[in-house]
Amino acid sequence: MQNFSSRRNFLAQSAMAAVAAPFIAQSAFGQNNSSNGKLGPNAKLGAMVVGAGGRGGDHVGSMLGEERTVLLYVCDPDIDLATKQAERAKEKQGFAPKVIRDMREALGDDKLDLVTCAAVSHWHTLCGIWSMQAGKHVFIEKPISSSIHEGKAIVAAAKKYGKVCQVGTQRRTHKAQQEAAKFVQSGGIGEVKLARGICYKRRKSIGPLGLYPVPESVDYNLWCGPCPDDQPTRPKFHYDWHWQRKYGSGEIGNNGPHFNDMARWFLGLERFPNSVFCYGGLVGLDVERNDPQYIDAGDTPNTHVAVYDYGDKTIVMECRGLETPKLLNTGFGTIVHGSEGYLWAESETCIAYDRSGKVIKEFKGGGRQFGEFVDAIEKNDPKLVKANARCGALSAALCHLGNIAYFASEENKLPPAEIEKMLGYDAAQLGIFKDTIVHLKANGVDANKTLLTFGKRLTIDPVTERFVDNEVANKLLARPYRDGFVVPEPEKV
Repeated sequence: MQNFSSRRNFLAQSAMAAVAAPFIAQSAFGQNNSSNGKLGPNAKLGAMVVGAGGRGGDHVGSMLGEERTVLLYVCDPDIDLATKQAERAKEKQGFAPKVIRDMREALGDDKLDLVTCAAVSHWHTLCGIWSMQAGKHVFIEKPISSSIHEGKAIVAAAKKYGKVCQVGTQRRTHKAQQEAAKFVQSGGIGEVKLARGICYKRRKSIGPLGLYPVPESVDYNLWCGPCPDDQPTRPKFHYDWHWQRKYGSGEIGNNGPHFNDMARWFLGLERFPNSVFCYGGLVGLDVERNDPQYIDAGDTPNTHVAVYDYGDKTIVMECRGLETPKLLNTGFGTIVHGSEGYLWAESETCIAYDRSGKVIKEFKGGGRQFGEFVDAIEKNDPKLVKANARCGALSAALCHLGNIAYFASEENKLPPAEIEKMLGYDAAQLGIFKDTIVHLKANGVDANKTLLTFGKRLTIDPVTERFVDNEVANKLLARPYRDGFVVPEPEKV
């Protein structure tokens, strides 16, 4: 795959068209020169939002609400989604941003300073690399990558081009989280060795596996990008790609990056774990549908527990898609266990408890993740962002490792008694597993009949960030790409 600079002829024509386009209000720019961190009087940073769905709408709102930016482009393969957001922007800023389907059409525009990416996740890394190759700063939604390989590539690009690259794990910018992290790290709940990411979020079946049409408003080649362009096999085109392995990474890769990120942060872990194992499955949907023969269009686990061993510390990521009660007052957050109590952390609220469950301290306050992104651009200092490319890549990597452990052993299905034997050495892990079995039973799933996959322990070299003596797992560190959408090797970004 050639990098952005090798496509100059295509982009030069696009840039000329953009400069001449009447939709740009010239007075909005002033003397803009973000490359050296200096903005002229009344200058604004030119922005493009890539991905115009639900989260993309949030990005559009943030760009419109930020007085230092002007929205020049809205990009989405679904022209209807992009047009809707452009019309919304026109009401706010007085002119409509240009609607495009292919982000490369805008990257040659000198008035474009920054790109925010809320596209489908298999586009995140390529969007980031292309943007930085073109000299643009970039904000990328979680997960920053769809594989370990992609994480390495985006980190290499950020280092090479020196642009601000921020990932959307916004809790890093929240006052509550920052103060709670300091509290934990200073011994507020004693010695901490375990953190649990909790994502108990009901996910119903997405419909039967079949062949379904692509919406007429979608350029399917661009929507697929790096992924296979096979005919869709899910009824709902948008969003439900999350639960299909070809495009998404399941719940562990959807909300998991947030909670793994907090767990790493609170435990002070800035490297790959020593090993990973998991258990889970796509279960209970036949019960939900009251159809024993039902085959769902999704193929990622809706029950998934991944365990990351760092030697003296452990992270556990628990995803439950069936109905379930909260755990220690949360169904969506991170719980840090200490020798003298525990802390529950989620978004703008964190609460510390002693061992009896009595509240010790509460932390409140949000942040301004897009504001801090623009701050860093204005000062031309990538170090100012609290969730940079490496931070995002490490937190996404835990999700990918959990999926690799699952899919490398997908056919290793065992009854609960066999899994309990394997976990018997660790009372905490045995307890989590038994709770999972109780949860499944409450949803009509008999784990002795519907066997769970046990993802065998995979040993990891934290330096090379590869698996030790397991080429089956190592082959899953990267994914295949279609021509024209290849994420390059780190040394070739």
